[in-house]
Amino acid sequence: MQALPFLSAPLLFARLLAAPLQGARRLPARASSLIPRSTVVELAVLAGHLLLYPTGISQERPVPHPAPAPAPHPAAGPPDGHPAREARQPAPGTPSLLPTEGRAHPPVLLLHGFIDNRSVFLLLRRSLHRHGWRHVEALNYSPLTCDLRKAAELLNRHVEEVCARTGHRRVDIVGHSLGGLIARYYVQRLGGDARVRVVVTLGTPHSGTRVAPLMSAHPIVRQMRPDSEVIAELSRPAPNCRTQFVAFWSDEDQVMVPATTARIDHPDLLAHNVHVAGVGHLALPVNGVVAAGIREALTSAEAAEGAADVISVA
Repeated sequence: MQALPFLSAPLLFARLLAAPLQGARRLPARASSLIPRSTVVELAVLAGHLLLYPTGISQERPVPHPAPAPAPHPAAGPPDGHPAREARQPAPGTPSLLPTEGRAHPPVLLLHGFIDNRSVFLLLRRSLHRHGWRHVEALNYSPLTCDLRKAAELLNRHVEEVCARTGHRRVDIVGHSLGGLIARYYVQRLGGDARVRVVVTLGTPHSGTRVAPLMSAHPIVRQMRPDSEVIAELSRPAPNCRTQFVAFWSDEDQVMVPATTARIDHPDLLAHNVHVAGVGHLALPVNGVVAAGIREALTSAEAAEGAADVISVA
């Protein structure tokens, strides 16, 4: 499995080197100046990722379940029945406070792209940890997976396990490329909107991509085509979907053909599309501006959720 990224490297190199020359002839001089720079960055990211790839092959070990706080000794506080002790008890019918629910950001699950693994999120994970996210985990699905739906079922099981372990009722998901499409399928088609608060996608072919026709022999690649059954399923109505979507897309993404396929245009989804300039496909998970945008999207969703809770109890 360690050699898998090298199988796609020649194709990606060819795409990266050919597309800028074609794009430069179509764009004004000022716009075309961004393309060579993004290509150089893409090649550098690819080289670095190939070195890091072996470190992410194994499945990530889950964070230990937080131990509940010990019950206070009776001598340490007022006796049972005392007004001060009764005031601390939740009102009848109030849901009990789960281990970290309400005291930490919701868990963030990171989902990689086609024939990739969790190592692609090294910098993004560090950024989230540095800014206060305690529960950040990456899920590896097998590069031999031949059906996007099976990967979505695996994601379903993993989300349930994370919620049980961390005490959170809902999670956030950041998906790169195919990973974003898997997360969207889980939310729209498998009832995942009950568990997922926000899905952030980075260079995901929401309407299907026409890149790399020679790789269509792989079933997963065929499912990312504009005329695939999976794309048709995702275009169906999704009434009352509770999950928010934030889709990052770039004109310099050489894997999304056309580039606008990385946008979400669905009448039933709460979707916000974010355009980033001069960032290629592989650079999206490691770009500092994109990382800041992801943090802002997750924080904004929390603020909106908190405001809604205040209104509902007022």
